[in-house]
Amino acid sequence: MFWDKITGKKNIENIEEDKKEINKVGLEDSVRKNEEIIKDLIGESSDVVFRKFNLAKDEESPAMLIYIDGLTNTDILNLHIIKPLLSDLKEEDLTENSIEEQVDLITESIVTTHEIKLEKKMDKLITAALSGDSILLIEGLSQGFIIASKGWDARSISEPTTESVIRGPRDGFTENLRTNTSHIRRRLRDPGLRVKGVAVGERSKTDIAILYIEGVANPHIVDEIMNRIKSIKVDGVLESGYIEQFIEDSPFSPFPQLQHTERPDKAVGNLLEGKVAIVVDGTPFVLIAPAVFEQFYHSPEDYYNRTVIVSLLRVVRVIGLMISLALPALYIALTSFHFEMLPTVFALSIAGGRAQVPLPAYLEAFLMEGIIEILREASVHLPNVIGSTIGIVGGLILGTAAVDAGLVSPAMVIVVALTTIGSFTAPTYSVSNAIRILRFILMILASSFGLYGLVVGLIATSIHMASLKSFGIPYLTPYAPSRLEDLKDSIIRFPLWKMNFRPTLMRTKNSKREEAKEEGDKN
Repeated sequence: MFWDKITGKKNIENIEEDKKEINKVGLEDSVRKNEEIIKDLIGESSDVVFRKFNLAKDEESPAMLIYIDGLTNTDILNLHIIKPLLSDLKEEDLTENSIEEQVDLITESIVTTHEIKLEKKMDKLITAALSGDSILLIEGLSQGFIIASKGWDARSISEPTTESVIRGPRDGFTENLRTNTSHIRRRLRDPGLRVKGVAVGERSKTDIAILYIEGVANPHIVDEIMNRIKSIKVDGVLESGYIEQFIEDSPFSPFPQLQHTERPDKAVGNLLEGKVAIVVDGTPFVLIAPAVFEQFYHSPEDYYNRTVIVSLLRVVRVIGLMISLALPALYIALTSFHFEMLPTVFALSIAGGRAQVPLPAYLEAFLMEGIIEILREASVHLPNVIGSTIGIVGGLILGTAAVDAGLVSPAMVIVVALTTIGSFTAPTYSVSNAIRILRFILMILASSFGLYGLVVGLIATSIHMASLKSFGIPYLTPYAPSRLEDLKDSIIRFPLWKMNFRPTLMRTKNSKREEAKEEGDKN
C-alpha cells in the first residue's frame, strides 16, 4: 500500500506523523505512477472519474483529467476543459514543444476556465479534486493543474424561515459559501471588506470564510477569531454550530456568545458596527462575533421603521422576556409562600380555582411547563403545517382537559399561556433556549425558598451574565459597563441620524459612522 511506501512501515503506529509525511509527497513525472498513488489514497470510488487521452497526434503522450462526478460543473468540464484540449490536438502537436511551453499553452491558450494553477503537492491536488475542481496531469510534468470547475446542485435563494420580518429584504443565506459571501458583497460595496478563507476539519476540510471591514473592525478581535478557528482540531465540520462550540468563551453557559443569522442584511449591519461574520460552507447560518445579550432582542426591521415604533416594540420584547423568565416562579412563590401579598379578591379567586386541584402549586407548574416543552419540541420536528397545528390545538385541548379534570387550576393555565407567548417575543431562537433553562431553575428555587429564592436566582443570573465575555467584550454591554453613546441603540432606539458612532466597547479603528462620507465631501 502507498501508506507503507511513504512511511516504510507495515503497521501505522503514529497517524499524525504519517499525515505529515503524506503532506510532503510530491508528484512523479509519470501519469501512470501518479494515477496509482491517487487511487491508492482515495480508493476505488465509482464517483471518481479518471479521463485519459493523448496530447500527441501519432505517438503516445498520455494525459489524465481527474474529477468527482456530482461536484463538478459538467458544462465547464466539457466546453472549457475537455473540448479545447482535444480539439486543439488536431491543429497543433503539443509534444513538439517543451514541457514549459506546453504548460504555457494550456494555461494561456487552451483551457478557458476562469482559474487555473499549478500545484506540486499531492495532498493539495486531492483536496482540490474533492472540493469540486478538476485535476489535469500530463506526461513529463511533476506538477498538476488545478482547474476551477466547481458546480453542484444547490438550494435556490429563499426567504429566511427563522427570522421573519414584516418589512425588509426577503432573501436569505443558502448552503453555498460563495453565494453567501456574494450576498454580503452585493450589499456592502466597500473596498475595505476582507474575506479570509480557511479550511477546518481533518477529513471534511470544510471551507470557512471570515469577513470583516478593514479599518473598522478591531484587528485584535479579528486575529483572536482567526487563531481560534485555525486551532480547531476535529474530524469534520458539518454546520456553523461546530465552530461556535469550539471558539466561544464560556461553553457551559446557557447564554449564546455568538449570534447566528440567515439574513444578509443583518450580517452587513453587524459588519458595519465593527463585528466579524463567519460563513461556513454547507449551512445557511452565518455566525456574528462578538455578540452581547442585548443584540439578541434586536430585529433587523428595527432599523427600517421609525424610532417611536421600534422603541415601543423593544419595550414589549423586554416585558415578554421578564414574563417568560420569572412569571411561573413568581406564581409558585406567591401561592405557596406569600399568599398574603395578593389582593384579597385576587387571592380568593385563585384559591377557589385551586380548591379541587390535588397537586401543590409547584407540581402543577412543573406539570404544565413540562407539557408545553414537549409540545414545543414535537412541533419543531414535524412538518410545518402539522407542527403549528399540534402546537396550538394540543395546548388548548390539554389545557382545557386538565382544568376539567381538576388536575390544574385555570390561573395556572393562564400563567403558562402568558409565559409561552412571552417567549415568542424573542427575535432569536438561541437566546430563548437559555431563558427556558433558567425558567425551570427559578421555579425550583421559588418552590423551595419562595420570593427569596426567586430574587437570589435572578441576582445569580445577573452576576453570571456580567462575568461573561465574547472575545473580550462584556456580555451586558452597554449597561455594564455603561456607555451613554451606546445606549442610543438599546431599549429605546434613537433616530438613525442621531447614532453617529459605532459601539464604543468594540474599540473600532474608525468609530464614526459617517467619517468616510465626510472625507469624500471634503474632497
